[in-house]
Formats: sequence, C-alpha cells, structure tokens
Amino acid sequence: MNVPQGFPRLRILWSFARPHLRTLALGLVLALAGSGLGLASPMVTKWVLDALGTGGSLAQPVLALLVLLVFGAAISRWQWIRLGTLGENVVYEARESMVRRFLRATVPAVTRRSPGELITRVTSDTVLLREAATSSVIGLINGTVMLIGTLVLMAVLDLVLMGVTVLAVLVVVVLFALLMPSIAKAQERAQEHVGLLGGVLEGTLRAIRTVKVSRAEGRQAERILGHARVSADHGVRAVRAEATAWTIAWSGIQLAIILILGVGAWRASAGQLEVSSLIAFLLYAFGLMNPITELSQNFTALQSGIAAAERIREIDAMETEPDVVAAAVAPSGRRGDGPVLELRGVTAAYGPDAGPAVRGIDLTVPRRGHLAIVGPSGAGKTTLFSLILGFLDPRDGELLLDGRPFSEHTRDQIRARLAYVEQDTPIVPGTIRDNLLFAHPDATEREMAEALREVRLTEKVGLLDDGLDTPLTSTQVSGGERQRIALARALLRTPEVLLLDEATAQLDGLTEAAIHDCIRNRANAGAVVTIAHRLSTVIDADTIVVMEDGRIRARGGHEELLATDELYRELVASLRIASDPAPAVTAER
Repeated sequence: MNVPQGFPRLRILWSFARPHLRTLALGLVLALAGSGLGLASPMVTKWVLDALGTGGSLAQPVLALLVLLVFGAAISRWQWIRLGTLGENVVYEARESMVRRFLRATVPAVTRRSPGELITRVTSDTVLLREAATSSVIGLINGTVMLIGTLVLMAVLDLVLMGVTVLAVLVVVVLFALLMPSIAKAQERAQEHVGLLGGVLEGTLRAIRTVKVSRAEGRQAERILGHARVSADHGVRAVRAEATAWTIAWSGIQLAIILILGVGAWRASAGQLEVSSLIAFLLYAFGLMNPITELSQNFTALQSGIAAAERIREIDAMETEPDVVAAAVAPSGRRGDGPVLELRGVTAAYGPDAGPAVRGIDLTVPRRGHLAIVGPSGAGKTTLFSLILGFLDPRDGELLLDGRPFSEHTRDQIRARLAYVEQDTPIVPGTIRDNLLFAHPDATEREMAEALREVRLTEKVGLLDDGLDTPLTSTQVSGGERQRIALARALLRTPEVLLLDEATAQLDGLTEAAIHDCIRNRANAGAVVTIAHRLSTVIDADTIVVMEDGRIRARGGHEELLATDELYRELVASLRIASDPAPAVTAER
C-alpha cells in the first residue's frame, strides 16, 4: 500500500505508519467487521418486528441480536487495544528518532533552535501524530464504508426515503468540505504558537534570577502569554468552525429524519412500505451521524497530524556529526613525543554565509604543560575549543591529533582523550554522584573522592545530608560549588588534554588559588588549555596566546608579553593584576 506521489504531505505522515502496515491492516479489518455488525442490527430488528407481526418465533432474531452484541463488543475491544498499542509505538519511535537525532546533531544545528521548541516537538507534536498515523486513516476508510453501507441498506429498504436521505447527506458533506480546511489551518497555527511559547518559557525559567532582578516578570509573562493568546485565538476559531459544522450536520440529519418520518408514515399508510421497514430505516437514519462524525473527526485529526509530522520530519534535516573514519586505516592509538594537538592554517565560520570566526590559526598544544588563551570577548577563543572538540569543522586548514589529521579519527576517539569544562558549567540532571560519573561511569569511590579533594569539595560534600547523592537542583549547592563539581567531573577522566573555559569564574580567591594548584599538577602529567577573561588564571602558564579579531597576535610568557604586547598590557591593567604571579596556595589534602 503506497501513497500517491501527488500527496507529498500525506507521504510524510505515511512514513511513520508504514513500518506498522500489518497492524494497520488488522485494525482496518476489525473496524470494518465491527461496522458490519453495527449495520446488521437494524435488519435484525426488522426481523424481530416481522416475527411479532406474523406470530413467529422470537428466539432466533433475539439470539442474533445477542450474538451481534457479544461479537461487536469483543471486536471493538480488540481493535481498541491493537490501535492504542500501535499509537503508543508510533509516538515512542518518533520520540526516539528525534532524541537520538538531537544528540547526534552538530552543536550549531542544535543551538540554532530554541530548546523549548525542540522539546515541544518531542512532547506535544508526537501526541498529535499518534491519532493521525494510526486510527485516522482507518477511521476515514471505515467511516466511508459505513456511510456507503448505510445508504445501500437504506436503498434496499426503500428508494424514495433513500433519495431524501442522500440529499441531506450531500448538503452536510459539502458544508463540511468547505469548513474543514479552515479548522485544520487554525489548529496548525495554534500548535505553532505552542512551540514558540515553549521556547520562550524554557529560556525564561532558565534565567529566572535575572528576570526577577531585572523586574521583568510582567514583561516576560506578557511575551509568553502573547503566544498563548494567539494559540488560544486560533483554537477558538477552530472551535467556532467546528461548532458551525456540527450544528449544520445535526440540523441536517434531524431534518432528514423528520422528512423520513413524514414521507415514510405516508407511504406506510398507503401500503407502499412495511412499518418494520420504516422503523429499520429510521434506525439507519439515526445512525447516520456515526460515520459522519467519524469522518469529520478523523479528517481534522489527520490535518493536525500531517502538520505535526512535517515538524517532526524537519528534525531529520538537522546536520549530524560524522560517525565514520574517513581514512582507510583507523588510527593505531600510539602516542609519540610530538605535540598532542596541532592547528595548521585553520579558518572557521559558524555557517556557509557567515564571516570567519577565526582566521589562519597556527597553534601547537604540547603533550605536557599549561597553554593559556586570552583576549577580548569575540576574539575567537571559544571557537578554538569548538574546533578541537569537533563541534565545528574548519573551512580551511587542518587539525591533527598525535600528528594525524582529525579526519582519520572518529569524533568519539578524539573526545575520549579530552575533557572539557564549559564557561557556563552546565550540570546534568541528577545527583552529585551522577554528575561525577557522567563522563567516567566506571569510576570508583576512591577516584571520586580524589577528584573532589582536588577541587576542595571533600568537606562540603561530607556535610551534606545525602552526600554524593544530593540532587544538584538543591539550594544546598552554590554556583561556585557546581562549577567545581563540573571541574571534578573533567578531572575524573584523567584526560590527555584538559580544556577549561573560564573554570574559575565563580570561585572565591582561596579556592581559585587551589584550582590553580590543581591545574599546575595536571599540567605536569598532561596538557591543560585554558581560556580566561581573568588573567589571574593564566599568568603562570607555560605559554600564553593572545587573540584578537579571530587571529593570534602574540604568544609567549607573562613577563615577555607584558614587555612586548600592548593589548596584553591593557588586559592586565584593566583587571588590575600585578605583573608578578600570586603565591600558590596548597590544595586540600
């Protein structure tokens, strides 16, 4: 079963249902069987009435009604379970596909969209997809069969009354056809603004402290509720259109029933129609709303589901990181005596039409030692980390790990040898233990204790009621302590290269000095690369690289740069840092 090429939107929806074709076919068979039993009921009722009129036995027709009831209930339950299970499977598969795509996507592809919008696609859009990809198509087919079957059986009973019924049905169908597109469009627009609402709300809650201090609660509430109001307005339009459609439908069917009753009574009195046939015909007329209701509801759900399917499939267009090695031979993993990382003539940008964020970068990271990168905001420091971590690919030049191009390594192989502490030091939902074990799930209690000791958190964690099992959403853990937990998480990896993006931004002076000791100790065993806006973090680095406007303008030691580079002197002066490094503070033992 394939969708015609002329229906591209329907083909997108069908792509979610196609893997479950057998279950859909079974659901359709069950739906048609249930409808068939329902269509038989008025005829069996006529059989009962005819038996009453002729004095015949009622046992067989009553037994037939009971059989229809039992089988109808069993088939209905079976269909409900099968399609309900199928719907949940479709939702799960769509969510699984999107979540895995998010986590495999490149960092620019993910950060280009609001997190709240992406969350809405996983949560809300998949719910709309459930009905559309499973029961809606079956409902449309079943409703059509029921409508045609009802009209055919009406024709068997009486052609005159059937003509009256067809006229009423045609009027209802035309009006529905005119109103349904506006209903679907309104519902689609409402869902779009739900996504926008989610994006703004997520960002607002993440910055709730800033919102409050800025006294922006009212303004942000209005911004968020603006999307809610627009969504509600479109929802109201859909409700009004639906109310109009259903009022017309009910009125049309009720008018048809009145006409059927009047014409049928006249024909019965004239001896042209049996009373039992008239009653059976009226039962079919009363039941006409069932297929019409099924058709309209499933058509509306189909339209909403198609729009949701399109939004979900947009995620498939997100660029993902390569997971294969370009070279024919995988890296051997052997370590040499040369630099661990090299950037040769690297130029990079955050989009095909964007200007370069860094230009012509030549940089060597030795296997041991502390390399610091400084410069004003926007100089390109974090972009260098994005290149090293594989978040961004160079436009020109190349990066090398152990003297071999990055293209000969998978991203996983590269990142397995690096540890990274972000400037915002995000924490992973969960406990302190969960965060420490995030990059090294097999770490022992002793290794975790050592990492906490290095960042001076042993005493603090020991005082917490739940210790390592304290949730990091707890107010018992400060911002600076969260930052140190992120650093401990990186240290637990014992990486070959430790990348720190302003790792001491939220630390007090004594703890910052202890972290400096930790950095020096790590630099003796491996490479440490730091980015800092606070030069106190890097004045004792082995090499300091000064960046400006995406280029490296100078490199050397602290004293050397003070003597030779004007920008470095300005940075030092602006932060009022003495030219002599502060004495080291011994880390907690």
